[in-house]
Amino acid sequence: MSMIKKLAGETAIYGTSSILSRLLNYMILTPYLTRTFAEAEYGVVSILYTYAAILIILFTYRMETAFFRFGSRDGQLDKAFSTASFSLIFSTIAFSLLIWIGINPISEWLHFSAHPEYILTVLGMIGLDTLVAIPFARLRLENRPMLFAATKTLQIIFNIIFIFLFLKVLPGLYENGHAWAGWFYRAENRIGDLFLANLLANGIILLILSPVYLRIRWVFDPVLWKTMLKYAGPLIIVGFAAVVNQLIALPLLEHLLPGDLQQNRAQTGIFSAASKLAVLMNLFTQAFNYAAEPFFFRHAQESDSREIYAQVGYAFSLVGSVVFLGISLFLEIVKYFLGPDLRGGLGVVPILLMAYLFLGLYYNFSIWYKLADRTRYGAYISLGGVVITLLINFIFVPMPAVGYYAAAWAAFFCYFFMATASYLSGRSFYPINYPLRRMGRSIALAGALYILASGLSSNIYPNASLFFKLSINGLVLLTYIGYLWKYEGKMIRQLF
Repeated sequence: MSMIKKLAGETAIYGTSSILSRLLNYMILTPYLTRTFAEAEYGVVSILYTYAAILIILFTYRMETAFFRFGSRDGQLDKAFSTASFSLIFSTIAFSLLIWIGINPISEWLHFSAHPEYILTVLGMIGLDTLVAIPFARLRLENRPMLFAATKTLQIIFNIIFIFLFLKVLPGLYENGHAWAGWFYRAENRIGDLFLANLLANGIILLILSPVYLRIRWVFDPVLWKTMLKYAGPLIIVGFAAVVNQLIALPLLEHLLPGDLQQNRAQTGIFSAASKLAVLMNLFTQAFNYAAEPFFFRHAQESDSREIYAQVGYAFSLVGSVVFLGISLFLEIVKYFLGPDLRGGLGVVPILLMAYLFLGLYYNFSIWYKLADRTRYGAYISLGGVVITLLINFIFVPMPAVGYYAAAWAAFFCYFFMATASYLSGRSFYPINYPLRRMGRSIALAGALYILASGLSSNIYPNASLFFKLSINGLVLLTYIGYLWKYEGKMIRQLF
């Protein structure tokens, strides 16, 4: 079996957990929540999840990536695991206490002074997520994607069960005269109940993964810990930059859009809902990253490793371009996963899809600085991306004619820059001969075909039936796949 086929299989398994969890969100939660919550409420939910993503970087400080680096060395697995786990357990307690002590000024600063319990629930969520970070990383490093996928899927299933319990079942019981349900349900606290559901699901997953903690001999190596921190330090900047680049748009939209707070939160909710339609590309890049990062470390010492990395990048660009075109051409169907009031932002979806494609290329190109122990270059590149993200958002979001479209374009230009910078810097320190022309040609053709199909639909047959438009778009997609098979088929067969 070729290395690429093996990676593809692992990506498929990791992707299965991501796909199942995202599809459960996509097929069940997104339609339900976008119909249950008003625009402004959905904006609040999206903003709080953004803060949660920021906190998880602070709480984990990229110790899982340091564990990959040092746990993959001979004889270091258990020592690296226990040292990293000790570090995260004690730091999680310390960070949680600090936030709990300062909850009132923090909630006021974030405009949630009326509901500080939202922040505390998110804090609990993040604390539990942090405690399972290293056990999940160990499953990936030990090449156990099936158990990883099953556990991740259980997490989202429990989350969905608790959400429907708090938002649907208990309110229904209370309204039908079961007074005891009032002990667990308050109509004015639906947002808090949503995060409480997430907290309970995370707690169950920690219990499921606790045997991973119990099987090892606990040791703390201070020398190894300092080495891991030194390695992970620049990656903390990379992690924060990643959150800024991916999620900062939501709190920025709340403050930078030209309306009042409620109007801005409504627009934020519309943008957040539209971004959910780009979820398939995002989960593809996430599944790839789950499989590729430990894969790259495991094969770093092999003589043909750089050739393998080049093939991986090429394969990713082909699959990613098909995903981009497939979703973009069939948005008229995909949009029905959103509630009617939250479908106004469909125009940003193709921009975000292409942005996530370049994010995946960045994951490919950036592996060099992790393998070469030059993680500070990752920090430099990520900070450059942050500058681009913030500049575009601050300049263009307040313009009424642009609004949240600026956030989508900021993501695109940010990831395009980061992928380009990672590739160019890698050529100097850790050269990998990616087939860049083939990769660029496939992506550019996918983008051009989408623009062509969109232009035809808008200008040539704007009044045609939906069936006719989708039929034309289907032919465009099949034409692209046929092109790939004819001109790239030989290399595709060699890869797989």
